[in-house]
Amino acid sequence: MRAVTQSAFGEPSVLRVTEVDRPEPGPGQVLVRVEAAAYNPVDAAVRAGAFPLLGDPPFTVGWDVSGVAEEAGPGVSAFAPGDEVLGLLGFPAAGNAYAEYVLASPNEIVRRPVGLTAQQAAGLPLAGLTAWQALVGIARVQEGDRVLVHRAAGGVGHLAVQIAKARGAYVVGTARADKHEFLRGLGADALIDYTKEDFVTAAGPVDVVFDLVGGEYGQRSAAALRPGGLLVSALGGNPGITPEEAAALGVRLQVVSVRPSAHDLAELTSLVEAGRLTVHVDLTVPLAEAAKAHEQGQAGRTTGKIVLVP
Repeated sequence: MRAVTQSAFGEPSVLRVTEVDRPEPGPGQVLVRVEAAAYNPVDAAVRAGAFPLLGDPPFTVGWDVSGVAEEAGPGVSAFAPGDEVLGLLGFPAAGNAYAEYVLASPNEIVRRPVGLTAQQAAGLPLAGLTAWQALVGIARVQEGDRVLVHRAAGGVGHLAVQIAKARGAYVVGTARADKHEFLRGLGADALIDYTKEDFVTAAGPVDVVFDLVGGEYGQRSAAALRPGGLLVSALGGNPGITPEEAAALGVRLQVVSVRPSAHDLAELTSLVEAGRLTVHVDLTVPLAEAAKAHEQGQAGRTTGKIVLVP
């Protein structure tokens, strides 16, 4: 089968399509024929060596897939050949998603819901789980909360806007002005062009900030919170503020570290089936052009998700 591998850390050009053996499912594993895999910023960080989750190359990056179950290993009864599935595989260990076939655990995958194409489904797991585990698992967002989402039009952000809205929150997003119409269509109540406005003032006191930027946004986000409010950062390596500094300001800080969860994915697919959550795919590229996906992703202008198809 074909897979994208790399023999060294570096720029996107290190990604090469190679022929490798097709994996065979062992006990408790499902062999999935990949119909689409998604790019996430962590893919680029691992590829470049900035986030060495997988040790030294060679390895195959990628964790998000949607596809069709081809074979179930011994002990697997939840999935059968022909089932359309999606999932976040192995994270933070190797997921090997940039390939034509992958192995998955039944605890990592769910059936693809009606309402999502294979490409959209590939864009849901890591980004959707990050947003869900931040806003529901940590922040317990509920009706009437004011929630500020940074980088609201991005892969995680556009899903976070919809999740918070589905929970009954008043949702404020930061994004460039040309993304505002898109975000209004997803249900955002108020939008701030961060290139022209100070979001601390424009957002007003909020109950929860979901920070997908980090760095200097950490301190500023804390200042946008009401007393006792919660800052959830997806930038564990650089949240821009410590828990002690947040406490001194009368607010709280927690970091979300995404984990595979079929249970949480089922919650997300239920929202899809209810018509309350969708995945926007901005760019679809062939698996052989994985470098192009990484280049586009690193440019930082993507609306929604970038997807690769074998």
